[in-house]
Amino acid sequence: MLVHPQFDPVALQLGPLAIHWYGITYLVAFGLFIFLAKRRLKQHQFKEIVETNRFDPQSIEDLLFYGAIGVVLGGRIGYCLFYKPSEYLSQPLEIFAVWHGGMSFHGGMLGVILAMVFFARHKKLPWLWITDFIAPCVPTGLAAGRIGNFINGELWGRIADPQLPWAMVFPQSGIYIPRHPSQIYQFLLEGLLLFVILWWFAKKPKPIGSVSGVFLLGYGSLRFIAEYFREPDSFLGLLGGGLSMGQWLCLPMIFVGLVILVTSRHLNVYLKLER
Repeated sequence: MLVHPQFDPVALQLGPLAIHWYGITYLVAFGLFIFLAKRRLKQHQFKEIVETNRFDPQSIEDLLFYGAIGVVLGGRIGYCLFYKPSEYLSQPLEIFAVWHGGMSFHGGMLGVILAMVFFARHKKLPWLWITDFIAPCVPTGLAAGRIGNFINGELWGRIADPQLPWAMVFPQSGIYIPRHPSQIYQFLLEGLLLFVILWWFAKKPKPIGSVSGVFLLGYGSLRFIAEYFREPDSFLGLLGGGLSMGQWLCLPMIFVGLVILVTSRHLNVYLKLER
């Protein structure tokens, strides 16, 4: 049975400046996004839009800026509304106390979608085209975030069979029992596997919305599975149907992803923009 290594959350101390591992994983996520987006922009399907100067490498950095704002604002507001609505509605100023922790992926995703709507209007491009473009570049960032969760020893898994070779004790949980290292499961599923699926699927022109639909369907399904191994939030536990809050939030993602995917195929509109 393994024991979590208890990493020091501070990766580097430079006088009063402390550089945390979690901050480094965010930088890695941003760097991977820029690298992959620039690679994606070189694909043949984007040749016309680059040549007409409607979208260029500089646009990728602007896109990241919009996305980062959407992640932070949406993630925080989503956590407050999805997980502790009564607490934050009674003390609304606590919403701004981000140092107390509390971020929601699903809220962050909604924030990014809204940010992409504004970015698309600024660029005069269809917003689904934008989300199709960025979707394959996102999972590696999610993978980096899960590595940060593992280093911090947070979001640990449910109780596991002691005979499981990779079962791990997380002392942070306060109970020395073997658990699933669910952060690693999510790293492999929502991070690496989803990246491979999306990058392969998006290599050739697809109907507008298809890649976004596959992202929603893929992430929602893989996260739903991973939640069976992740310890539910202590203040919520399991909800109706024996599902966690994360699983309930994934169901709309799966449904919307299917709808977008089916609709885009019927429209038969490919990733080509009018001149």
